Amino acid sequence: MFNEVTPNPKRPEGTRTQNYNPGAWWQADKMKDECGVFGIYVHPGMDVDITQLTYFGLYALQHRGQESAGMAVTDGQNIKLHKGMGLVPDVFSGNVLNDLTGLASIGHVRYSTTGASEIVNAQPLVFRHRRGMLGLAHNGNITNVNVLREILYSHGAIFQSTTDSEVLVNLIAHHSQHSVESGIKKAMIDIEGAYSLVVLTTSALTSALYAVRDPHGFRPLCLGKIGETWVVASESCALDTVGATFVRDVQPGEIIRLDKDGLTSLQTQAAAKSTFCIFEYIYFARPDSTIDNFHVSTVRREMGRQLAREYQVDADLVIPIPDSGTSAARGYAEELNMPFEEGLMKNRYIGRTFIQPSQQMRDLAIRLKLNPMREVLAGKRVVMVDDSLVRGTTSKRIVKMLRDVGVKEVHLLLSSPPVIGSCYYGIDTSNRKELIAATKSVAEICQAVGADGLHYLSLEGLLSIFGECTGGFCSACFDKKYPVEIPNNAGKFSLE
Repeated sequence: MFNEVTPNPKRPEGTRTQNYNPGAWWQADKMKDECGVFGIYVHPGMDVDITQLTYFGLYALQHRGQESAGMAVTDGQNIKLHKGMGLVPDVFSGNVLNDLTGLASIGHVRYSTTGASEIVNAQPLVFRHRRGMLGLAHNGNITNVNVLREILYSHGAIFQSTTDSEVLVNLIAHHSQHSVESGIKKAMIDIEGAYSLVVLTTSALTSALYAVRDPHGFRPLCLGKIGETWVVASESCALDTVGATFVRDVQPGEIIRLDKDGLTSLQTQAAAKSTFCIFEYIYFARPDSTIDNFHVSTVRREMGRQLAREYQVDADLVIPIPDSGTSAARGYAEELNMPFEEGLMKNRYIGRTFIQPSQQMRDLAIRLKLNPMREVLAGKRVVMVDDSLVRGTTSKRIVKMLRDVGVKEVHLLLSSPPVIGSCYYGIDTSNRKELIAATKSVAEICQAVGADGLHYLSLEGLLSIFGECTGGFCSACFDKKYPVEIPNNAGKFSLE
């Protein structure tokens, strides 16, 4: 039983599907969001409203994807699905949640990293196969997806979408001669790349929820508990929101099964060294999340402190670009005992309305989002801290706005190293030719954005924050050392 809603909002006339990204007009200097997954399994006999909890869990993960949202729920025999384009409260408006009841559910918020932003690519994906029904929600990117899809084609598989997640579903079903669990385990041998999954299954014998993390541990996934009810989420902030107690992170290469018998863990072969995406700490994860025992906000503040150790500026005050630069800016100011001010006021009620990409409209869009406080800034020498710089276009406009209100000097400090490589593991990064640090020196970037000074946190300084942690990180966007081979035809629209 399926229910797919009409895409909302509608794409403006004349825009191409694969180029339409509502709201992207003010995100030009940022890595694009990825996806968030959530799952819950209720112990039989417990009175728990799983759909409300899933809704709140997805709401807590909204920062990880704003293009579409969806929820799949099983009563032990069938899986009901509701998904749509837009934000969580828009997709699950009215009485939608009343029709979604059961004992287990999975949910997804999406930013497209493989496949266009269309309803057919929204998740979870739900299908029937030889052993019952299967629902899947995925955060990450499969790097060998084109090879796998051709193999599946040769075995008679058909595809409705252009997302790598449907390849995962078909691969699991193909290997599930004996059980879905064995299908997942065998599929993990074939799959290369990044994936944190929640998988919902039903059959004549049983139903279960699986949480799966790739052997490298690229993307986050954690486990929590509300009484006897198990909860899985991309970030611990979602566990906090639904009142769950954090239990632990799902380990790289681990398959967790949640069913009527409780929790069962199967550890497949993990990579020799984990390569968790370090950009989760820099920008993607919510500040109140904890990942691998590191509190995100604390890490970001320490990035600011390290930035201060590497680069001291003779200035009057420190301001952040909100909200992504706030923690690092506080850390920088604390380390050097400098005044901290909120010099840029952020409008938090911006909708996702399409704005024509004219120069005048782009300038107005920046002012719609950020307004400089003249009374705080006029006549001052300012250190402005942000998390990263991707293309430089938005930063240039912000620097100009500061000049317009009378700022004497603007020094732009970034709490991450220069972004010189595209990501292929679940983040929609600009083409390398659009990455300003890939084609210009620091001095040239400083001139391009109109700043009086510019400094990036060094990669060595960034890694030093984590000390002698047992895991490792993927920092390919900073050093182009990709831990999993990238095929020549990799790209967001390679399956279109």
